[in-house]
Formats: sequence, structure tokens, C-alpha cells
Amino acid sequence: MSPTTAPALGLLFPAQARAAAPVDTVGIADIDAEPERGDFAIPAEGLTDGQRLRALDRMDGYLTRKRRHLVGYQATQELAGSALDLARFMLSNINNLGDPFQSGGYKPNTKVVERAVLDYYARLWHAGPSYDPADPESYWGYMLSMGSTEGNMYALWNARDYLTRPGAPRPVAFYSEDTHYSFAKAVRVLGVDTFAAVGAADYPGECPLGGDWPAEVPSMPGPSGHSWDGTGAVDAEALAVLVEFFAAKGHPIFVNFNLGSTFKGAHDDVRGACERLLPVFERHGLLPRAGEDARRGFWIHVDGALGAGYAPFLRMAAADPAFGWTPEAELPEFDFGLTLPTRESGESGESGESREVDMVASIAMSGHKWAGVPWPCGVFMTKTKYQLEPPTQPEYIGAPDSTFAGSRNGFSPLVLWDHLSRLSYRDQVDRIRRSQELAEYLERRLRELEQETGAELWPARTPGAITVRFRKPSPALVAKWSLSSENVSTTPGDPAGLRGYVHVFLMPSVDRSKLDALLADLARDPVILGIE
Repeated sequence: MSPTTAPALGLLFPAQARAAAPVDTVGIADIDAEPERGDFAIPAEGLTDGQRLRALDRMDGYLTRKRRHLVGYQATQELAGSALDLARFMLSNINNLGDPFQSGGYKPNTKVVERAVLDYYARLWHAGPSYDPADPESYWGYMLSMGSTEGNMYALWNARDYLTRPGAPRPVAFYSEDTHYSFAKAVRVLGVDTFAAVGAADYPGECPLGGDWPAEVPSMPGPSGHSWDGTGAVDAEALAVLVEFFAAKGHPIFVNFNLGSTFKGAHDDVRGACERLLPVFERHGLLPRAGEDARRGFWIHVDGALGAGYAPFLRMAAADPAFGWTPEAELPEFDFGLTLPTRESGESGESGESREVDMVASIAMSGHKWAGVPWPCGVFMTKTKYQLEPPTQPEYIGAPDSTFAGSRNGFSPLVLWDHLSRLSYRDQVDRIRRSQELAEYLERRLRELEQETGAELWPARTPGAITVRFRKPSPALVAKWSLSSENVSTTPGDPAGLRGYVHVFLMPSVDRSKLDALLADLARDPVILGIE
């Protein structure tokens, strides 16, 4: 049976179940209860082998149950093969200390594997040849110890220092309201000014969108006229208007785009937005200048925590009929291959001839999301021409300290390499195809469940996304299925207009049987049915 073929409606949502067999929320809570802290208390004398193994068994049982039901987060649980093949490496203390392109003094490392993983994504993201300090068009990158949060912070750090010039206005950062929450944290940690902060402090009452300065760039509005029911993609027109305001005042510009946003799974139209931004950059002198300091005055970063792992394969399938599948929504260019022509001047502003400008300066991706490494990790990538000198060149580690963390997990490259080596490009296309088909299936079944039960579920899905959002069920089901939730204001400023949503991410480890079990639970949930 294909992922889009549904069982008979009456079998999945028996009408009598609403009255006869509501979900046993107490039973679910007991089964899914987290282990007690006391189960893992370590006394002064330590634990016997029996005590230690019983504690580990408790955690193993809990994680096994949760793994079987995890559908609400961007984390695949498809990990068995790597666990069997890579356990031998647990005997080594592996540390990819310092720059991945220099072995360094700590020799138990997997940097050669790390470079192979980077090369793989550099090809997919059109980043150019492997790192060569003499080639400004070569790529540089590294595997992250955290997820894309670290990659986003590194991009902000690199961009802040790249864009800052003595005596010039300070750089200003722009990101949409659907951007991951860690961006707000990162700008505070790094002392990067957002357009909202600079606008409120230096240009009060001058917001070109009208009214007060918004905290973030607005996302696209939906049928309501507000962004809560929109796609989750950035409003490129609003972004261009805001960027124009600050560029005209001499501020260098940092822009973040999302590829697979946190809650709606939306893909910003990076190409379309860049087509709006490039004339702004050109008008206000932010393109590269001739001379010793040829740096440009803008930095575009793509937070592809989820989407950068599968987006290249969506684009492959759309471009090549040999894959036998056409994705439902077009995904425009988003990576280092995105170049656009200027309107008038050349590199020095004197030639009068159009030239191509590469728009994207950096990309971050999480390895524990689409690919499925069993701990947070990821990839950061930029071009050599944008890389600044590391803050120190410590002799202690024998390699430049060019990464954010210094000490880095040497197991992550092994696991990500093992995953990538098992799959052809066709396999990768099939993975994202199955996820999109399951997303379509879940959205359709939720609408059928509304008809069967008479309940309001508010199902919604952004075209091309692999997530489906719907009404928040009981706390017991939220816990059982590890559902991420968000309160949405349907009427700005009116507390009565709050709606509680959850979402399901159709990761490679989610199959139709899990979705059918979730749907059966929702069909009997007292909160969904309005009887609690």
C-alpha cells in the first residue's frame, strides 16, 4: 500500500469510539513518565554492576518508547545501521581539535572524514573547490559541535567582523518572525544590532513600513491578512523596504534566510528576495569596492538547519525527469551557486558593464535533523574570500583555532559520513519524496477526521513543507508523541484570539503506521472532542 493510500475511514475513526473509548490519558502519562532523578543518583561508594545496569535499562526502555512515537521535532530516528557499524570507535577519545583542514597536534582525530563530508555538501551547495588559502573562491567550513545554532552564531560572528569598518555605521541584522529562536539569543551574545533595536534607538517614528518598528521582518500574510496563517516564508517586499532604509544611511547589512523554518517548515524564496535586494545594495554602494579592502557591505546567510539537507535533492528531482517525480512546489536557488547580474557598473564602478554577483556568503545545516546523527551536530560553510583570520594561532593544538568550539566531536563526521555513504542521490530523492507524500497524507486524514468527529482541528501545511500543523490535543498526547507546540494569535492584541497548535515533522523515520496510530489517538482525545 502506498503512503498516500488510506485505510477505510470507519476503521480508523469509528464513530462510537468518541463515546465509548476516550484516550486513557492517565495510562499514557504512566507509561511515558520520565525516569526519576533518583534512579540515577551516584552515591559516594558508586553503584554495583547490577544497580548500574538496571539504571541503564530504565533509560533504554524510556528512550525506546519515546523513539517509537517521536513525530513532533526535526529529528530522524533512523539510526540502527550506524550504531552497529560504528560502535568500535567508542574505544577512542576522538577530538577534531581546531581547523579541519590541518591535522594538528592531537592525532586521534577524524578530520580526513570530516573533509569528505564537507566536500559532499560543497558539491550539493555549489560551493567551489576544497579549501585553498590561495583561492578565494574555494570553500571553507567545519562540522559543528552543536546544531545549526552554532553555525548561525559563527555566521553572525564572521559577518560582524567582516562588515565592521572603523568610523562607519555599525552592521544591522535582519531575520524574519519565523526564524529559529536562537537567532535572537545569538545577536545578544555577539553584540550584533538588529534593525529593530537600531531603528527604535536612532530612528524612532521612521519605520518605512509604518507604525512602530517590528521586532523581526514580517512573514508573508495568509488569508486572514496576518502572518499567523501564512506560509511562514519571509515577506521579501517588506524585507527590501527595511533594508533600503538602513542601507541608505550607510549601514552594512546582514540578512538571514530560512530553509525549513522551525514551526511551519517553510522555505524562504532566497533567489526572489536576493533579486529585490541586489539593486538596493548596488544603489547604496554595498557591492565590492576596488582597492586593498575589497569587502562588500552585505552578508547573506542561509539557516538550512533542516532544509539544506534535502533541498538539493528536491531541485535535482524537479530538473531531471529521470528521477520520476516532480515535487509539488518549486524550490528556487538558495546556495553558493546563486549569482545575479548587476544593473550597471562593473567591479570598480567604472566599466559600465554588467557582472555577476554571488549572493550567499554562508550556509548552516544540522546533522541530527534530516540526516540523523544521534546527537546535535551540523555543518557550517562559507567561501575563503569571506573568512577572516582566527583570533589566535595557538601552538598548543598545532592548528588554527578557526572554529567556534575549538574541541569538536570527532564521532559526528563518522556517523554523518556513514549515513551519506549508504545512499545514492536517487535514494536521497526517494527519502524526501516519501516525506512529502506522507505530509500530504496526514493533512488529508486530519481533514477527514474533522468531518468524522465534528471537531475543529485547524490542519494546515505550507506547500512543499514536510510538516503539518493542527490543533493542540491533550497534554497526555503531546507528551506521548513528543509534539512541539506554539500559541498563535489569530487577532493581534486580543488574548481571546489565541490558538494552540502542534505540528508533526515527516522525517525519514516516520511512516504511515505511526501516523495512523496518532490519528486514532486524536479521534478519541477528550480535548480534541471537546469533552474535557
